[in-house]
Amino acid sequence: MMLLLLVTGLRSGNDSFTQKDRELLIELRVRMMEIDKRFEQIDKRFEQVDKRIEQVDKRIDGMTTFMWILAGIFTTFTVSIMSLLFWDRRTMIKPFEKKVTEIEKEIAQNKEVNGKLLDVIKEYAKNDRKFAEVVSQFNIF
Repeated sequence: MMLLLLVTGLRSGNDSFTQKDRELLIELRVRMMEIDKRFEQIDKRFEQVDKRIEQVDKRIDGMTTFMWILAGIFTTFTVSIMSLLFWDRRTMIKPFEKKVTEIEKEIAQNKEVNGKLLDVIKEYAKNDRKFAEVVSQFNIF
């Protein structure tokens, strides 16, 4: 912008180009070079920041991958332990199921025997009054 003002000032005036004008132009050129150098430094810093951001992105990607690996391991352990628990439960219950089935069969047989014994007691009590009194004392019928 300063350059434009200087150039327009030079063109509008009828005076000739003086030594002072040359010095101002040289000074302006030096300042413009300094500004260019500063912009180059700023560009380098931006490049460094971009590189650091890329490094951070790589680290984050690595951490994300590591987290997925940990989640997979945890899921595998959980599924394995649950499967083992269900398998163990099933193998532990089978002997109890067999024992309960045997006991149910014995109870069914005892009911048949007890039913027959009650029929015998009833028949005998019909014929013997003393026996019928004893049976009624114990509330068998």
